[in-house]
Amino acid sequence: MSAPAPPSSDSSLSTAPRPSLRPSLGILIAVTALGPLALNILIPAMPGMVAVFNTDYTTIQLTLTLYLFGVAISQLFMGPLSDRFGRRPVLLGGILVFLAGSLMAALADSILLLIAGRIIQAFGGCAGLVLGRAIVRDTHSREESASMIGYITMVMVVAPMIAPLLGGHLDQWFGWRSTFFTVAGVGVVALGFAWVLLHETHHDRHVATGPLDMLRGFPILLRDRGFNGYALNVSFTTAVFFSFLAGAPYIMVELMGRPSSDYGNYFVLNALCYMAGNFLSGRLATRIGPERMVFSGSSAALAGTALLSALALGTEMTPLALFGPVMLVGLGNGLSMPSATAAAISRRPDLAGTASGLLGFTQMMIGALVTLLVGWLQGDTVYPMVTVMAASAVIAFLGYLLARTPLPREGSVQPAAEAD
Repeated sequence: MSAPAPPSSDSSLSTAPRPSLRPSLGILIAVTALGPLALNILIPAMPGMVAVFNTDYTTIQLTLTLYLFGVAISQLFMGPLSDRFGRRPVLLGGILVFLAGSLMAALADSILLLIAGRIIQAFGGCAGLVLGRAIVRDTHSREESASMIGYITMVMVVAPMIAPLLGGHLDQWFGWRSTFFTVAGVGVVALGFAWVLLHETHHDRHVATGPLDMLRGFPILLRDRGFNGYALNVSFTTAVFFSFLAGAPYIMVELMGRPSSDYGNYFVLNALCYMAGNFLSGRLATRIGPERMVFSGSSAALAGTALLSALALGTEMTPLALFGPVMLVGLGNGLSMPSATAAAISRRPDLAGTASGLLGFTQMMIGALVTLLVGWLQGDTVYPMVTVMAASAVIAFLGYLLARTPLPREGSVQPAAEAD
């Protein structure tokens, strides 16, 4: 076997997907959901942890921000490692690291140990996010991948949907430590099923002599305008959501005086809209093509942030005024992200793991930066959060425009928009 081929005008260089290796949908959902579950389940407890650790909210928010940084950085290595050594061993190892971090955080007696546990948890939890997408791309065509990612995300969204609701009630009944013991238990179940049922899907591996050789796919992808455009779209679409995650709990609990469980209750509405968008993506992606799905979703998210901005400027904020426009944002994100993700990692299917890791890095790194920005700007109004959300939605739409260069279909140079 040879090292990754140099870039060429045909970005569809690949080996054919292997349908016989397709894992069950349930396994892919379980391993992909671990990271989002761990991310969201702690959020309702964060305001109350200020008193527990005798610190300020900005420091507590590092348990969210550094988790995102950990997920971002580790994805740079998870993808190339899986291209070199296979999806299965890297995924199983990642889940074990996730369990270690979850237990460390659950037993932490200081804010520093808690943050360290969250970072370790993030390093392992990202494995499912990266490799779930790569496994889909190993076993499906580009158009099928967009549909499959939509269905996986639709069902997988149950985890982040119920996580704030579950986390809020666990925090009230048993304390914040119970949230980490809960995600550790889910991780043990996911590890068991993956160990028994998940087979290797990536066999056409490149020979690498060292870590730098495994990363040589990055410059190939970064020179690709289509990859960059879709990566911007995915990353700043995610940034809209993470800006909301960073600001909404503080607004609900501190500014509106609502209990943490109220945040979880309202968050369910947003998650249902995101699920609906992913369901529509699964049904329509193969029929109308990824470009149209990304355009529709990005436009909806832009409209949702515009509505939220208008309400913030013109009315007193209520839970419904806060969460209502974000329901439209969630619908748009569900429409656009599966297709944008599939289009990005399909630019070089032979580097699907590397592309998935690089895409995940930019996605989570930008998400982490906007949470820092919202936390730094946070005051006694909703304006910092709303401004960052609106700016992110605009940049996501500009990313779509950048990616509108023709996307070759597998084995040809036909534009993806002609794949209807």
